[in-house]
Amino acid sequence: MSRIGTIFSPYPHPPEKLRDAARAAEDAGIDELWLWEDCFRSSAWAAAAAALAVTDHLRIGIGIAPLPLRNVAASAMEVATIERMFPGRLLPGFGHGVQDWMRQVGAKAASPLTLMQEHLPALRSLLAGETVSTEGRYVKLRDVALDWPPAQAPLVYAAAEGPKTLALAGAVADGVVLDSRHTVAEIASAVATVQAGRAEAGREGRADIVAYVLTAFGPDARARATAVLADRDDAADRVLAGSVSEVAEGVARFQAAGVDDVVLLPTDDVDLAAFFSAVGQAAVAVPRAGGVS
Repeated sequence: MSRIGTIFSPYPHPPEKLRDAARAAEDAGIDELWLWEDCFRSSAWAAAAAALAVTDHLRIGIGIAPLPLRNVAASAMEVATIERMFPGRLLPGFGHGVQDWMRQVGAKAASPLTLMQEHLPALRSLLAGETVSTEGRYVKLRDVALDWPPAQAPLVYAAAEGPKTLALAGAVADGVVLDSRHTVAEIASAVATVQAGRAEAGREGRADIVAYVLTAFGPDARARATAVLADRDDAADRVLAGSVSEVAEGVARFQAAGVDDVVLLPTDDVDLAAFFSAVGQAAVAVPRAGGVS
């Protein structure tokens, strides 16, 4: 089923602003609020737990936490603990991390693809309650099992951009998070690569696709949104902007390209409560605008 989400960015918003933002997102009727973990701002997992604790229905996505920063067993414990406390409301995502930051903390993997290939299957197995032993280049486990696995393992997402990572993410993750600044056609191509990677790995069904889209509402919305992409001649094709109905029509185009969750990313200079209210209105308008449900 198609969903609409939004973002609480760790920059420029400090952690103490998250609880009010999460309440505002839920009050606006938004399905999902996505966070991420940038060095050296705020912990994704502590933030997710805090946001879940002050809301009743809102799902919290982590898109993403850097794989190299934590041992897979630690990641599994983080996810399992939150999932047991707030069943069905956590959408955990992982990625390569910004390589300069990973180098800065001494955690840069020589082969980020190998790390993802080893880490995510082990993580998914641990969350499924399995006992895992593996001896890889980066992931080494000996008879490791969670004492408190979740009753039902959540979908595990991977962030991906290039074709190799997109295909691998389709093969080893349950869903994929696509970054903003892409056209609908580029997103459709990425979705095809992800789903092909999943099929080639012999996995049934399809990967759940999350895509961030830079969005602005209001009479000067297009100018504000495209200013963020001033270096692109086709910036207008890479954002959603305008009235609630215009944004809803744009959301429907991304959904038609294979995106399950269109996550509307605000520009940095907006009032979050007002933005979330507009996102909630757009979510209601999408079925009328695009015939997508």
